[in-house]
Amino acid sequence: MGLDMSNPPASHTKDFFASPALSLSLAGIFRDAGGGAAASMEVEEGDEEMVEISSENTGPGRTDEDDADLEGDDGEEDNNNKNKKKRKKYHRHTAEQIKEMEALFKESPHPDEKQRQQLSKKLGLAPRQVKFWFQNRRTQIKAIQERHENSLLKLEMDKLQEENRIMRETIKKACCPNCGFATSTRDPTVTNEEQQLRIENARLKAEVEKLRATARKFATGATSPTSSGSAGNDQENRSSLDYYTGIFGLDKSRILEIVNQAMEELTKMATVGEPLWVQSVETGREILNYDEYIRGFSPESSSNGRVRRTIEVSRDTSVVFVDLPRLVQSFMDVNQWKEMFPNMISKAATVDVIFNGEGANRDGAAQLMFAELQMLTPMVPTREVYFIRYCKQQSPDRWAIVDVSIDNVEDTIDTSLVKCRKRPSGCIIEDKSNGHCKVIWVEHIECQKTTIHSLYRSTVNSGLAFGARHWVTTLQLQCERLVFFMATNVPTKDSSGVATLAGRKSILKLAQRMTWSFSRAVGASSHNSWTKIVTKAGDDIRIASRKNLNDPGEPLGVILCAVSSVWIPISPHILFDFLRDDVRRTEWDIMSTGGPIQSIANLSKGQDRGNTVTIQASKSKDSSTWILQDCCTNSYESMVVYAPVDIAELQSAMTGCDSSKVAILPSGFSILSDGLETRPLVISSRLEEKTTEGGSLLTMAFQILANSTPTAKLTMESLETVNTLISCTLQNIRKSLDCEDG
Repeated sequence: MGLDMSNPPASHTKDFFASPALSLSLAGIFRDAGGGAAASMEVEEGDEEMVEISSENTGPGRTDEDDADLEGDDGEEDNNNKNKKKRKKYHRHTAEQIKEMEALFKESPHPDEKQRQQLSKKLGLAPRQVKFWFQNRRTQIKAIQERHENSLLKLEMDKLQEENRIMRETIKKACCPNCGFATSTRDPTVTNEEQQLRIENARLKAEVEKLRATARKFATGATSPTSSGSAGNDQENRSSLDYYTGIFGLDKSRILEIVNQAMEELTKMATVGEPLWVQSVETGREILNYDEYIRGFSPESSSNGRVRRTIEVSRDTSVVFVDLPRLVQSFMDVNQWKEMFPNMISKAATVDVIFNGEGANRDGAAQLMFAELQMLTPMVPTREVYFIRYCKQQSPDRWAIVDVSIDNVEDTIDTSLVKCRKRPSGCIIEDKSNGHCKVIWVEHIECQKTTIHSLYRSTVNSGLAFGARHWVTTLQLQCERLVFFMATNVPTKDSSGVATLAGRKSILKLAQRMTWSFSRAVGASSHNSWTKIVTKAGDDIRIASRKNLNDPGEPLGVILCAVSSVWIPISPHILFDFLRDDVRRTEWDIMSTGGPIQSIANLSKGQDRGNTVTIQASKSKDSSTWILQDCCTNSYESMVVYAPVDIAELQSAMTGCDSSKVAILPSGFSILSDGLETRPLVISSRLEEKTTEGGSLLTMAFQILANSTPTAKLTMESLETVNTLISCTLQNIRKSLDCEDG
């Protein structure tokens, strides 16, 4: 279901990384490879197909694996009880029969007629018995999933209700019961805090009601096993607008009118130049002439006059290595969309489908979506936004995707209380053939004015943090990563240390999962509950803990994460090159043994030399782990993410074995420009004397397994360990780069 954002269900669509067509674009990248056209390679899909409830089941799913299947033959009448009802015969399968059917079920939950015939002969059962067993098994799994998701919803509702109650009590104590404003006997400076509590309280109430409504629809709207298959599909494809009146406060025709107007505005914003857009002489970025925008579009403001709001508008253009249909699909599938922007989207969900669109490409599709946007630091609050996403094919080789927020999108969600909303934003995608697309991105956001930490104030207020350049550069980086993942003709210099293509793909998948996990762990999302700690050295450190009960991708137990963001008077590219250099690793990594580090494998995943995955090993014979490191860089942000991995598991992945179950706990760095425009230090005709000064915003994050028992509590020893890691690492970095006074 759409709202379970912590563990989204498997998508019916293919994994974004299973696109063999993208190998065509490699001809332009690997000109020196000396090979012919790259052969397409199929990639194993990681998503399981969702189980379905068969329309031929006559009752709810069984609860035991060896539950009886109903036979079609009627029992014989008892001669002595001719007036009694006929009783149906039941057949209980043997343990061996169940074992065989379970084995086939794991491989194929929907066996075809041939497979059922073969299995029935092997087990001595009628084909109908095998068919009914598989139907009941699918129904049973579906019922278990429903109960599990309902229990998660109930826990979430209880949590939100408790928070709601606390908020209400706080507001009652701080405000006049009649007017709702601060009493005259209290400090007037508290008024803003009370206003924030009031808004937060309304948001929590909306979330509770939304979850309740979803739970009711889930409980009552589940397809009955006795219903026909076609009816079940119709139920799934219908929007909730067809069941309820008053949702959105608008009918579908009005929604269509709004999104078409937004599409028209986006197209003009993306294609028109001066005087609407003026290029900055200092930064080279395009700046919106807002007076010209007001004259041309006459936008409606959602501000009620009491809440101060800021407007952020930006535009950027790039060419990305991906075919157009695949890119459009990734925007309309919420799971693929999160995978494309893992460092920017901490949560996302499709709340409702308004229009399904026409054909396989879903031309004209519209859906209500929710997203929580983040930066890779806990020091900048996340942005929550509800919006309608609408996609339209404008010509055979051009698509447009627009996002626009609508107030009162549902009875239980009043988006005028949400701190962030989207004016017409999105992208125009043009097919440039040979697997390339030109993307023109416009980001237009209206946000409630908030206090930003001084370190990130310039970056956020300038619109860089959540602006078009950030979206476009991240998209370009992910598409390049996909192209190199699919490559079959990678030059040797860009792929050393791993002998096979299967091994290369396995390592790249593991590195990507590691970076996604890192991005999820360090943001200000509600996934993490941060506690601020100030050390003796004055470092501002934030700590959060979580419990891993059953995820095989991480160590089981209590995981402790510590994050600190600081300013370093070193340019971002110098800092990035220093941190990713395996030769200089021992200068800052206090977890290394102190001996020299050697690179075992180096896999390129982008055209920039900094976009690589490496495997590093200490020359010390006592080490039982190697270091897997993933480096990413673009014009907005750079990342160095690494984790120690057991040697045997990493060697297995290098041979091509599945790496999805390898437990990994990443740490690393995020590097941004400090947002201050650089000025020449020396004016001279000599090129070597023309230097500029620039600083970096460095976020360090370290994760450790505090206790292998999930029920254990944190100890002071664990807190001191991560504090030492942060402080010593920062001290070593400053010392190595000669900026200790910074």
